[in-house]
Amino acid sequence: MTLLHTTRVRRRRLGVAAAAAGLLATLLTAGPAVAVPGPGDPVEKEATSSELSKTRSAIQNGDIPGVDEVVRSKNVEHITNIPKDALKGINSDLAFQGKYAFAGNYDGFRIFDISNPKAPKTVSQVLCPGSQNDISVSGNLLFLSTDSSRSDSSCASTSQSGAIKASWEGMKIFDISDKRNPKYVAAVETACGSHTNTLVPDGRNVYIYVSSYSPNVALPDCQPPHDGISIIKVPRKAPEQAKVVNFPVLFPGEGPDGGGNPGGPTNPGVSKTTGCHDITVLPSKDLAAGACMGDGILFSIKDPERPKVIDRVQDNVNFAFWHSATFNQGANKVVFTDELGGGGAPTCNAEVGPKRGANGIYDLVGKGDNRKLIFRSYFKIPRHQGTTENCVAHNGSIIPVKGKDLMVQAWYQGGVSVWDFTNSSRPQEIGYFERGPISATQSISGGSWSAYYYNGYVYSNDMEKGFDVLKINDRRTDPAKRVWLDELNVQTQPDYFDRDDDDDDDDDDDDRGHGHGHGHDRDRD
Repeated sequence: MTLLHTTRVRRRRLGVAAAAAGLLATLLTAGPAVAVPGPGDPVEKEATSSELSKTRSAIQNGDIPGVDEVVRSKNVEHITNIPKDALKGINSDLAFQGKYAFAGNYDGFRIFDISNPKAPKTVSQVLCPGSQNDISVSGNLLFLSTDSSRSDSSCASTSQSGAIKASWEGMKIFDISDKRNPKYVAAVETACGSHTNTLVPDGRNVYIYVSSYSPNVALPDCQPPHDGISIIKVPRKAPEQAKVVNFPVLFPGEGPDGGGNPGGPTNPGVSKTTGCHDITVLPSKDLAAGACMGDGILFSIKDPERPKVIDRVQDNVNFAFWHSATFNQGANKVVFTDELGGGGAPTCNAEVGPKRGANGIYDLVGKGDNRKLIFRSYFKIPRHQGTTENCVAHNGSIIPVKGKDLMVQAWYQGGVSVWDFTNSSRPQEIGYFERGPISATQSISGGSWSAYYYNGYVYSNDMEKGFDVLKINDRRTDPAKRVWLDELNVQTQPDYFDRDDDDDDDDDDDDRGHGHGHGHDRDRD
C-alpha cells in the first residue's frame, strides 16, 4: 500500500462522525473495559447502514480522510512506515534503548535498529504469544507482560481457560545482551496476569509493578478482591531468581470487592475498581501515579517494595475507565487518560463530546505526603473521526522542553496528537498525524497504540499498519531535540534534564543507571 503524505486541512463539522445511538448507550453503561480484544476475540463487525451512510458522507465531504489516507498538520512530517512482518498480531507498546526500539505485539516482540530513523531496520523478531505483551527494557533485560491465560509459561504455550489451576499468566524476562538473539531466561506468575508493567530501578535490582484487574471467583489464580498490584523483585545479575515480594493493597476496604470505586449502579457508566490498569513512576521524585479503572491515585515509592497511597481522586461524571498517567517535567501536574469504550469504540465525535474519552489534567499541589491532585480541565483531540474508527485517549509521552508542558499522544484511529498543557486550564493541540479509517464498511480496531518522543523523533506503534516514524518541526518543540536519552520506558518517566548520572562510577552505572533514562544535552556530550 502506498501511503499518501498529504497536508489537506480537515473540516470539522459537528454533525458528522457521531456514534450510533445504540453503540453509544452500550459503551457508556458497560462494565470494566479492556484495552483491546483478546486473542481469538472478534476485532471487527459489520457496520449498520446508518453508520455506513455517515462514514461515506463524511469522506465525500472531506470531513474525515479517505480509507488509509494520511493527513497531518504542516508541522508534523511522516518519515516512514515499517509494516508488520513475521508477527501478525496486534501491535502494542514501545520501549527504547540506545539505537534500538522494542515493539510489543500480541504474538511477541520486534527489535528495530533506529540509528537511521528514516530507515529503521529489523534486528530480530521473537514469537512469544500472550496479550498484551506490554514491553519494558532495562540494561540487558527485557520484560514482557502476559495477560491471557496460557497452557504454560513458555513461548510455545497455547490459550487455555483460566479456570484451570495449571494455567499461567504473568511476567516473562528475556536477556537482550545480543539484540539479534534474545534469550528467554525467567517467568514469574502473578495474580490475574500482567496487563501492563512498570519498572522501578533500585540499585542492583529492578522492581516491576504489575497492573492487572477483573478477578473472578471461577479463576483460581485471580480471586477477588484484587485491590492491589503485584511487585516483582528482579536481581539484575540473576534474573532467574525473580519473584513476587509483595502485593500492596491500594484500595483497602471491607467486602469482596475491596475499597475502590464501586462502579455501577452506584456510579453509572464507571468501571468498578478491581486493580490498576497502568502505573507511571517518577523515580527522581519518588512518586507514582496509578490509573486504576474507577480511580486515579498518587503514591510515594520511597520504599519501592511498599508504595504508599497519598491521594486518590474519582471522576464519576466524565471518566469511565482510568487508563494511564503522565507527570509533567516539573512534577506539579498529572495527565490521566480515560479509555471510554475500552479502546474499541468510536468516541471521538460530537455525540460523545469533548469531556469523555479524554485526558483529565490535574495540578499537583502541596508537599511530601500531603500533596493533592486538583482537577483543572479536559483535553480531547478536536478532529472528529468516522463511525467505523475506534478512537479514544491512549499512550503518550512528554516532549522535553524546559518551561513548557508538551506531550505527544496516541489516539488509536484518531492518530497522533501533539498538544500543550502548560496552562492546565487551557490545553490545546498544536499538531497531528492520522490516517483515514481502515474500512468504510466495517468497524475494525486499529490505529496508534503508543506514540512516544525519543531523541528527536516520534515513534508510533500502529496496531494494524505497523511502525511509524514522525518528526515535529515547530519552534515550540525544537528545544527537545537537544535532549538525548540512553534509555526510555515511558512508564518509568525520566528526569529529562538531570546531569548527575555521568558522575556515577562504572560499577554503579552498570547497576543503577539502567532504566532511569536520564537526559543528556547533546551539545555537551
